[in-house]
This record gives sequence, structure tokens and C-alpha cells, in this order.
Amino acid sequence: MLLSYRTKSSTGEIAEGVLEAADRFTLARDFRSRGLTPLSIREKDKSFMDKISIFKNPFARVKVADQILLTKNLSGMLKAGLSLTRALSVLKKQTKNETLSKILISLTNDINGGETLSAALSKFPDVFSKLFVSMARAGEESGNLSGALSDIGLNLEKSHSLTKKIHGALIYPGVIMSAMVVIGILMFAFVVPTLANTFKELGVVLPVSTRALIFFGNFFSHNLLLTFIILISLAFGVYSLLRAKFMAKYIDFLFLKIPVVKNLVKELNTSRTARSMSSLLLSGVSLTRSVEITEDVVQNVYYKKVLNQAKVAVEKGAPFSEVFEKNSNLYPIMMSEMIQVGEETGKLSDMLLQIALFYEEEIENKTKNLSTIIEPLLMVVIGAGVGFFAISMISPLYSILGSIN
Repeated sequence: MLLSYRTKSSTGEIAEGVLEAADRFTLARDFRSRGLTPLSIREKDKSFMDKISIFKNPFARVKVADQILLTKNLSGMLKAGLSLTRALSVLKKQTKNETLSKILISLTNDINGGETLSAALSKFPDVFSKLFVSMARAGEESGNLSGALSDIGLNLEKSHSLTKKIHGALIYPGVIMSAMVVIGILMFAFVVPTLANTFKELGVVLPVSTRALIFFGNFFSHNLLLTFIILISLAFGVYSLLRAKFMAKYIDFLFLKIPVVKNLVKELNTSRTARSMSSLLLSGVSLTRSVEITEDVVQNVYYKKVLNQAKVAVEKGAPFSEVFEKNSNLYPIMMSEMIQVGEETGKLSDMLLQIALFYEEEIENKTKNLSTIIEPLLMVVIGAGVGFFAISMISPLYSILGSIN
């Protein structure tokens, strides 16, 4: 937040100004550490332009790519011998992301005030996940913060890469379907009414399908703007509904039942579980805490439930692999077998890493072929739509020709 302040030095000199800080207490602590006495610290009143700044940039956020760059650069500078505050200051000067810049200022102030990096990061849960914070804390406790940051960057990079590949594979069918909807509406609005007038003049008896097309065609042609408003509102409504918390279990269940998609979902959640736990265990985080954090990393509610069961089992002293073996419908048999081997050999983190690498490669191969699988399905859907339209509009013409003969 932006704070205005007045301070008094040991010589009695009064200074005032405006600074960015996490809160008033952090800024006051920072002043005292520099031998200054804070006289007043309060939140600066926002100007009108500041109040409407959200409208100027409503999508201001810290992207995963920015986080990856942050961890890699910070790790490199710490390895080179720079102090943590100096490294953060350099990164603040380099970044062009306004939100990240403010966060870096807050982190610097907190660390100057005696807090650890992990504690400072935990104040921004919307940016830095529990996995990120826990690995940073483990690195601080082991004295290898630069190594922990490097591992965090690798973890984020792998996760981001998988997500991008899946999104990339879905862009093509999304664009095609959107184009088909727009073209369909325009045909209804401009082509169908013309044919409808022709049929009306000739007094042809129209089949049900043709009458339905004409009805929608007349509606679209007379309410084209309203039609697009309804479509946009409908799309926004569906999007909001899909993001609602109460819908999560139904959507996740659906994804686990759709052919082709279900295997991709299972492999994606398996790789995320394995990589997250492997990274945390290698950083020195306890098994129960690793499972708890991984529960937040996976998105599917059914996988969250399994991990919660695994945490309870570990706390009771049961084998960690046992829960995964009982849930082979979600996690593949390979997962429980490799975990069992890891428990027996004391190399659980290594086994989990091997699982993650295997399924990440599987996902990469499947996303490459996903567009080739979706393309024929799209052709069938488009062909069915075009065929229905053609038959509905051409069949009355055949009736006219038949009556002429």
C-alpha cells in the first residue's frame, strides 16, 4: 500500500514523504532500524485517477512466466554472492510488471525489518502458492535458498509448459467452433429470410425442420444485435457457472468420464502430484506437510480427496502407497508400485520424480496428437450441421420441381 509518513532523525530533522510498503507496522520497523523515529504513518488518500486505475488495467497480475524469471534470476544472483535485499532491489529495477514491482518493494521492506523471505512471500497467497513458500522456507532452513529457488523455477516451468501445451491443443477447435457459430448466425440472418420469402410466394408446404430454420432466421435478421448480446451473455453466464465452487465436483467428474480427455486428466494430475511431492521432499519438507501442500496444487476435487486420505494414513503410520493402490481408478498402478519401492529403499523423492518425468512425457506426446484426434470429430459436427441446413432448405425446392412436373 502507499503510505505517507513523517519522521524525526536523531539530530531532530523532520522528513516527510510517500513510500510503498506492505503495511504501517512494516514501514515503522524499517524507519526504526535506520535510526529514525516515525511521527505519523497513514495510508495515502488515493487520487481520482488512482481510484479508477483498475479500469485502465483490469488484468494487472503476476504471470507464471514472471514468477519463473524471478526465481531463476534471484537464484543466480544469490549464487553470485549478492545479498537478498540487493538482489530484490536489482529485480525491482528490471521488472516492467507494476504489480510485481510493488511486491518486490514489500519483500525488501519485510526482509530489512527482520523477516525471512518465505514469511514475506506468504503475504501474497494469490501470487505465490503454498508450494512456492514451503520450498523457499525449506531452502532457508537448510541454508541453500538459491538451490531451492532454482528448484521452484524448474517446478513452475514444467507445470506451466504442460498447461500451455494442453491449452494450445484446445485453441484450434475453439476457434473453429466460434467461427462456425458466427457464420451460422449470419446465414440465418441474411440467407434464410430470402429463401423463406421465395417459399411463401410459391405457397410451398414446408417441413418442420424448414419452418424451425425460418423462425430462427426471421428472429436473427430482425434482432441481430440482440442475438449477439444474448450469445455473449450466455457465454459469460456459462463461464461464471463453470467457475462456481459448487460446480467443481460435477465438472471434475465429467472430465474423468469423457473418452480421451479422462486419460489426459489422470496423467496430468498424477504428474503434478508426483513432481510437487518430489520437489518438497527433496527440499526437506516432511511427508505429511508435502502431501498437504500437494493437495492444494492439484485442481480436481477427487484427487484432493485421495491426497487428504493419504495424509491421514501417513499420520496413523500406514504405508503411503496403500491409499494410491486403493484408488487405482484415479492414480495408475505404476504410481502405487513406484511409491512402494521408494518407501522400501528410502528413495521416495527419486521415485516420485521418475513418475513425474514419465507422465510429463506421456502428456507431451498426447497433446501433440490431440488436434489430429479432435479434427475428425469437428468435421463430423460441422458436416452434420451443414447437412441438416442443406436438407431443410433444399427439400422444399424439390417439392416445387415435383409439382411442376
